[in-house]
Amino acid sequence: MKILILGANGFIGHHLIKSVFENTDWQVSAIDLDSSNLAQWGTRLNFHQGDVFVEREWIQDQISQVDVVMPLVAIPRPKFYVKEPIRVFELVFEENLRIVRDCVRLGKRLIFPSTSEVYGMCQEAQFNEDHSSMVFGPTQKDRWMYAGSKQLLDRLIWAYGREGLDFTIFRPFNWIGPNLDNIDDNEPGNCRVITQFLGHLLRHEPVSLVNGGAQQRCFTDIRDGIDALMRILKNPEGSASGKIFNVGNPHNESSIKDVAQSLVEILSQYPGYEKIKDQAQLQSVAAKEYYGKGYEDTEKRKPDISNISECLGWQPHVTLDEALKDIVGYYMSRPLAKVMAAGS
Repeated sequence: MKILILGANGFIGHHLIKSVFENTDWQVSAIDLDSSNLAQWGTRLNFHQGDVFVEREWIQDQISQVDVVMPLVAIPRPKFYVKEPIRVFELVFEENLRIVRDCVRLGKRLIFPSTSEVYGMCQEAQFNEDHSSMVFGPTQKDRWMYAGSKQLLDRLIWAYGREGLDFTIFRPFNWIGPNLDNIDDNEPGNCRVITQFLGHLLRHEPVSLVNGGAQQRCFTDIRDGIDALMRILKNPEGSASGKIFNVGNPHNESSIKDVAQSLVEILSQYPGYEKIKDQAQLQSVAAKEYYGKGYEDTEKRKPDISNISECLGWQPHVTLDEALKDIVGYYMSRPLAKVMAAGS
């Protein structure tokens, strides 16, 4: 199998490539702005450094040569939905639209990353791919630009599927794991919540809980997420074709505040951070103050995973506690973390 991965150096991309190369003989072509997470694969990976806005000819040529296309390029940060909604639309929708249409024109299989955000402020206890409503706020709430762009692409891909496009859409629910973000970036909102919190704790900075951190999320370990993607790629007897799958762990539901407190507890087990439980400052901040007036939040986001379980036999196994310990361990193994601990 030959696969093209766009946004390959990102969190999902580099973990997926590792699994592909360690477990299969598949060939992978990839593009991203840099290859910092991919250097270990050397010439085995056909990597092209570039911007998808610019390298359209290279991308079209690669699509013509591969079997499967996975466009992982995105901006999964609510801060940017509010501050740069037009750029979010241009990257998430317009560039992906070109790729979708190239897959249709060239007859290639498409594995498309949607998002749990497409369900918006749905009030159902669990979100189901086939039945749950998608509820967005008013136009003035720029938060929904990302979700709206993804949802429209989902609908377009489904329509193309009726005309013959071989596709699978997957919706990640808060995937987490080692090397999630650049933890040294201390700008509020630049990292996803786990690495944002951990970075602040490592630097002995206050941790901001948006609206008190009461929001509930279901966190999914990257190992479980990659297991799901490998099953989708293998597609036994076409069981993933024409399907939409939630990929999340409904057993790992936790409030954002509880996650912050868990990180404090885990970090306190490391030399230099024994007093972190007494020193950590968890402070509530209004969403408008943290993200801007275009932000709107969802209180709960829990996946129904019966579709992927029935079609591919997939179930998540890694607990939230295990996942958080692995993340802390990964970042604490870096020399910089030890220096900060020594100076605490």
